[in-house]
Amino acid sequence: MHPRIEDYALIGDLQTAALVGRDGSIDWLCLPRFDSPACFAALVGGRDNGHWTLAPRSPEARASRAYRGDSLILDTVWRTPEGAVRVTDFMPQRDRVPDVVRIVEGLRGRVEMRGVLRLRFDYGRVVPWVRAAEGCRVAVAGPDSVWLRTPSQATTYGKDLSTRSDFTVGAGERTAFVLTWHPSHEPRPEPIDPFRALADTTEDWHAWSARCRYDGPYRDAVVRSLITLKALTYAPTGGIVAAPTTSLPEDPGGVRNWDYRYCWLRDATLTLNSLIRAGYLEEAGAWRDWLLRAVAGAPEDLQIMYGLGGERRLPESEVPWLSGYGGAQPVRIGNAAVEQRQLDVYGEVIDSFHVARAAGLPAEPHAWSIQRTLVDYLESAWRDPDEGIWEIRGPRRHFVHSKVMAWVAADRAVKALERQPRLSGDLARWRAMRDEVHREVCARGYDAGRGTFTQFYGSSELDAATLLIPRVGFLPGDDPRVVSTVDAVRRELTHDGLVRRYSTEGASVDGLPGGEGTFVVCSFWLADALLLTGRRREARELFERLLALRNDVGLLSEEYDPATRRQWGNFPQAFSHIGLVGTAFALDGGPGAD
Repeated sequence: MHPRIEDYALIGDLQTAALVGRDGSIDWLCLPRFDSPACFAALVGGRDNGHWTLAPRSPEARASRAYRGDSLILDTVWRTPEGAVRVTDFMPQRDRVPDVVRIVEGLRGRVEMRGVLRLRFDYGRVVPWVRAAEGCRVAVAGPDSVWLRTPSQATTYGKDLSTRSDFTVGAGERTAFVLTWHPSHEPRPEPIDPFRALADTTEDWHAWSARCRYDGPYRDAVVRSLITLKALTYAPTGGIVAAPTTSLPEDPGGVRNWDYRYCWLRDATLTLNSLIRAGYLEEAGAWRDWLLRAVAGAPEDLQIMYGLGGERRLPESEVPWLSGYGGAQPVRIGNAAVEQRQLDVYGEVIDSFHVARAAGLPAEPHAWSIQRTLVDYLESAWRDPDEGIWEIRGPRRHFVHSKVMAWVAADRAVKALERQPRLSGDLARWRAMRDEVHREVCARGYDAGRGTFTQFYGSSELDAATLLIPRVGFLPGDDPRVVSTVDAVRRELTHDGLVRRYSTEGASVDGLPGGEGTFVVCSFWLADALLLTGRRREARELFERLLALRNDVGLLSEEYDPATRRQWGNFPQAFSHIGLVGTAFALDGGPGAD
């Protein structure tokens, strides 16, 4: 039986990340990048698909855990009848190759420990050859090589195609395990000093976290979300993955299982806003630069997502040898949604550059020409149907949110020309486009009888994405159509006060069987919309309820099921944490009265 999704914590080195369970088992790790094949895949399979457990041998051991201050260093304290130990898990920011470090420190008495390392390359399928060399255990299969450095006091041996380590730790004693990956055709890299790496990693994270400008009542939650966002950044390029995992189900046992180890354009503006407002201009600039490189090309070829370096081909396939999290199949690698047409991403990209300009990020010489080309293309393309922000796998529709974001693209382009007349572009034409989109959305996307903006033209269904209408400036928060839309979403799309993206009942628009939980970021959008419509007290109450959904180390998944009080979907989810940061800032300076 799999641990609950919320029973995992995250460690990483800004190029990949691992999930560590409460039971001391690392059940997910892709090396050397977020999107590389996993060498520990127990998360979406079984123990035989790879894991690394380090815990007391006593069946009576009980664990508590926390991150070390404002860092990504995880401390787990184990208490047994014989004593207590602390296991510290982290990944140092790498010089050349990735390391996973696990330090065991005796706190009281003497505790018998056991380590079980079961490496399975290529998503849990390939069993490596393992040998002893230079005081280490070396595992090799094809392009992958992993070295496990164990402490001298540990008895290390092979059993059941795994490497076992038995040892005892007394009060005041420290010992360390270091797992290092490198390409199998290259020489072994120089081993790191695990204790020095711990000191350096602690210093690095605390220095980074101290730069956060937010100093309001939710500082701990905001900083933890920003650390998570930083951890999901691929440092060499500045790209930010939606999540470090694939195929954690949105519906228990269902088929809504997707690979999120890529960079989505829909997250662009909110990500930039969060980083800039928190004072992380360097990270915001790196994300903006990644965006510039990724979207370069013919405007009609703009994709909804890209790889870590801006790669365009992300073919989707299934991994039949993995049983799935809780039996949820298929387990997918790659994401076929990359082929979809989503017109809202044009607005996201152009709005991102608008936000960057307003924040004073240095402009790249070619940035405006890319934006101008995108707006010129959108001038005719906005009239087309698309798959929408939620990547439906049903027929294309005229989604209201997509049209609103087309308006955003024209609006931000117009504002850029108004503020910087030296820029090239047809101001009159773009103003006309902006006005035309606005008229059509208000005429065809608003159901006056029900008093709400709908999911798509001619539909009676609702969509949580319409909560963004006041946030992007399409209509002011006090417009009666906005207020009534917010009320309709609260009435029809909430479950126990939390927001679903849209209805999945009956003949669902997305063309998929089964349902899903409430969508965490949409619930933050509702809090924002309540604030913008003058209901600050209700917004704060909802925000604080959402904070309570985080797990014991402050992490949020993509979705939450109020009935079972479980987190679902890929974990941790960048979009959820971006929503948290944005709402925290809004509550400390937004309109409305308590």
